[in-house]
Amino acid sequence: MSNREVVVLSVGGMRFVTRASTLQQFPESRLAQMLNGDDREFKLVNGEFFVDRDGTLFSYIMDFLRTLQVSLPADFSDYQRLQREAEFYGLYPLADLLSQEHLLKPRLEILEVRFSLQEMQAFFRIFGSCSTTVETLAEQITVFTGQQSGQSWNSPFPSQKPLVPLPLERPSHHDMVFQCGTDYSAGDQFVARYVSIKPDNRKLINGANVLGLLLDTLLKDGFRLISTRTVSCEEKVECYSFERTKRPVGLSVTVDQAPGSSGTAQAKRSQVQKGK
Repeated sequence: MSNREVVVLSVGGMRFVTRASTLQQFPESRLAQMLNGDDREFKLVNGEFFVDRDGTLFSYIMDFLRTLQVSLPADFSDYQRLQREAEFYGLYPLADLLSQEHLLKPRLEILEVRFSLQEMQAFFRIFGSCSTTVETLAEQITVFTGQQSGQSWNSPFPSQKPLVPLPLERPSHHDMVFQCGTDYSAGDQFVARYVSIKPDNRKLINGANVLGLLLDTLLKDGFRLISTRTVSCEEKVECYSFERTKRPVGLSVTVDQAPGSSGTAQAKRSQVQKGK
């Protein structure tokens, strides 16, 4: 039976068609031994291997054999049952990954935008529960500054003088601070700050416009606005709270063919990116 190219399995009433090489990813597993006729648990009936186990959970096992990665639906909860099935089939690398349930579950991210409008300047502070998300957002936002003359803060275009990019203030890994608008310096001269948010190429100086673009960017990135409140009426500080469910990075294994091992495969965990 080991020379089969296509194998059909009936697991718990569900039919699966796959390549023999897929089932042989882990030569020591019971699925690989099944092809050699070495495991009596698997009955060959009318050309199909009959297995009296959970067919729905076996679909995740087949996905793992095909991709060598654990990727489960956001609402999945049967981690212990799936781990037990992996152990039944002798897929211990999969069982090991499933034991790290905390890395496989989706995480809820919270992000907060605070907006303050003071005369001709607007101040922004963004806080996020995931530092990676905040870092990515910081790479999208650029503040430009330059000396201006005889313009109001609502001017749609900067002067022809070159604008200088400014680094964002990063009080911690989880937040950032920036501002836009104008501030008088001397005579009719004033300092103007423009904000650009990728992939939009505009340089905006009006705080309300920057706020609108920022909120739209977050919504397009999968965040959901859950509340809006006024934090301080005296300082005119508004707070916008967002949340999104972030899927975890899939846990995976690599299978190495060791020289001189006669096809014996070794499984090892690849580096896993942990949410911060």
